[in-house]
Amino acid sequence: MQKSALAECKDEVLLKSGADILLESLKKEEVELIFGYPGGAVLPIYDSLYDAGIPHILARHEQGAIHAAEGYARITGKPGVVIATSGPGATNIVTGLADALIDSIPLVVFTGQVATGVIGSDAFQEADVLGITTPITKHNYQVRDPKDFPRIIKEAFYIASSGRPGPVLIDVPKDMAVLPAQAEEEPVINLPGYQPTTTPNYLQIKKLSEALSQAKKPLILAGAGILFAKAHDSLRAFAEQQNIPVVHTLLGLGGFPADHSLFIGMAGMHGCYAANMGLTDCDLLINIGARFDDRLTGNLKHFAPNAAVAHIDIDPAEIGKNVPTQIPIVGDAKEALDLLIAQEGGKPESSAWITQLHEWNEAHPYRYKRTSGKLLPQYVLQLLHSQTGGEAIVTTDVGQHQMWAAQYYGFNKPHAWVTSGGLGTMGFGLPAAIGAQLAQPDATVAAVLGDGGFQMTLQELGVIAEHKLPIKIIVINNHALGMVRQWQETFYNERYSHSIFTSQPSFVKLAEAYGIKAYEIKTEKEAEERMAEALSLKEPVLLDFHVEQMEKVYPMVAPGKGLHEMEGV
Repeated sequence: MQKSALAECKDEVLLKSGADILLESLKKEEVELIFGYPGGAVLPIYDSLYDAGIPHILARHEQGAIHAAEGYARITGKPGVVIATSGPGATNIVTGLADALIDSIPLVVFTGQVATGVIGSDAFQEADVLGITTPITKHNYQVRDPKDFPRIIKEAFYIASSGRPGPVLIDVPKDMAVLPAQAEEEPVINLPGYQPTTTPNYLQIKKLSEALSQAKKPLILAGAGILFAKAHDSLRAFAEQQNIPVVHTLLGLGGFPADHSLFIGMAGMHGCYAANMGLTDCDLLINIGARFDDRLTGNLKHFAPNAAVAHIDIDPAEIGKNVPTQIPIVGDAKEALDLLIAQEGGKPESSAWITQLHEWNEAHPYRYKRTSGKLLPQYVLQLLHSQTGGEAIVTTDVGQHQMWAAQYYGFNKPHAWVTSGGLGTMGFGLPAAIGAQLAQPDATVAAVLGDGGFQMTLQELGVIAEHKLPIKIIVINNHALGMVRQWQETFYNERYSHSIFTSQPSFVKLAEAYGIKAYEIKTEKEAEERMAEALSLKEPVLLDFHVEQMEKVYPMVAPGKGLHEMEGV
């Protein structure tokens, strides 16, 4: 195969095309996979990619590519890499960038751009990608000299994966990928304005340790920062050492084992009674790597009213942003926990508190009423858990099924839960499952989807079929936009304005059109049999569960209410 990229020898200096330099730089960053979709402005990059030796996954839509990269990044902790062309290719990844920024997912995204000579002239497929993406990226670049590729790419990977992770975008004008240049072999990162703090202030650690020794009702709120910092073992050691109960945010699930005696449950709008009452009654709240967002806190006037608040976070902007904080600790979660473990001091007298939390859990567990002849979504998620032994990687879309998965699929290990939290992106679950399966080829990956979200990115079935990815696609099909319908029932006098699907395709026939085995399921007996069959097969399977349409997610904290004012407990 003849090398197509431009290379010439001039004054005994080997010049390479910008595209070749770009791909060589990705190899130095040990990039395992690229997700993307080609187009005119990135053809020079794709031409060099033809024989670059880096595997590429061709999504069926740019949104599918970036959500797959998010799934890959969430499982591996490494930045997901995406290539999209200029104009509509770039604008199609905007949702994924915003999703990754708010959920702290590391990505390095390359967008094509028109040639530098016509930027600003409204050339074909031109868009102001830097302007569009500045608010939704951690940083962005536009390459103006091909020799800068090594430095820019090295900086991009460092920025994306250090401090609070996030997406970095590199806009590549077409001529920058074509022009020859001499690549800098060992570029030096020089980012004086970007110096994330990782080592916590020791005096603040001491202050927290002293507060702990006097607490009667301490509580740890563990967010996704535990997972990003690989601090799950340290969290467990600290909680056990100090005998402190743990509650999780939605994105933090898996950072502490769900079957541990100190785990109370998920907190927030659809969290469990004990976790929400724990946040309301605790006297010392230790937030580790969570944002204190509105879906977690409810009405801030009623949030942790009796607690001294300690907040450990890599991002100083989050501390004190929503909740007044008495003990701020900026730094890496693992480093902070290890320092706390090393402190010498008295333990809190928390036995009576833990007993109270367990009594609340026993009195008010997640529950639903099984009805003869009706298949309920909660049952399907419990069935998935029991038949996988809780060992699957679960990705979801957004809505009722997402909350039921969080409630009924107990996560005992980290990096097994992939969902869109802060942005709430429908269409996320299926492509995220692709990235998760590629990250861990031997794992059981279940994509739990609503029938609404599934129809937003179902074209990615083509990727699953092409690569024979053994993803189990669990469609919770209530013929409705379930969470929208629930809110319309509860808050809008049952005025179901455009939330009920009166016409739907056959998901089974759609899957079969892609060569994927599929079943329609309407009873518990069918559910048990087909779930077991699907999990036994080393191939993709779609299970279309027709569930009760009017089922609601409970508990629920209504807008404007405090966490102690849950409905449906």
